[in-house]
Amino acid sequence: MSSVSQARSKSRRKRLPLTYVVAVVPVAAALNIVGGYINTILRLPTFLDMIGTMVAAVILGPWWGALVGAITNIVSSFLTGPISLPFAVVNVAGGLVWGYANMWGWMRKAWSFFLVNVLVAFVSSIFATPIYVFIFGGATGHFADVMTAAFLAMGQNLIVSVFSSNILVSLADKIISGYVGLAIIEALPENLTGDARLPKSEGLNKIIMPLVGVLIGVAIILVFLAIG
Repeated sequence: MSSVSQARSKSRRKRLPLTYVVAVVPVAAALNIVGGYINTILRLPTFLDMIGTMVAAVILGPWWGALVGAITNIVSSFLTGPISLPFAVVNVAGGLVWGYANMWGWMRKAWSFFLVNVLVAFVSSIFATPIYVFIFGGATGHFADVMTAAFLAMGQNLIVSVFSSNILVSLADKIISGYVGLAIIEALPENLTGDARLPKSEGLNKIIMPLVGVLIGVAIILVFLAIG
């Protein structure tokens, strides 16, 4: 990115009023918490606790997204138990990847936007795997534990089994989160989307692109369920 582009990027972020930033952070964290709670209640093979992280990271900046991620897991640990607390690092990492990818212009095209969500899934799994293995012994009661057990039965070691099951879940989850986040940002007034540098779409494409992305995530879930 050129120095001129960086200067313009910084100026756009500065135009966001502080009151708006302060309002977005707790709302985004609440969106994560509600999504995670619904996911837990319905026992879905996803997490749904990073949609708000994506939105905040893109419209406010990577470190605001990271803050939303940290708040999400800290608050969730009081509401649903301490299991979510160590995974705050995963939510923070996701916010940083989405945020910096947006700053660097990696999400301007439809194909690159998709790949960034895949990248977030891989980064999330890299951070989550040692937490699962060394803190929780490889299982936390999530639906993915079934797949972990299946990989163990195939003769894989615990680390490989946990990573394999987690990446399947994360791919579906982060793709869905990214495209739902895209739909939310598209619905906001342009003057309130900060430095969002997302795929340009008009008319029905504003609905079609997020819908296709979510359907891809759902398809991965169905594959996951079929394997499990």
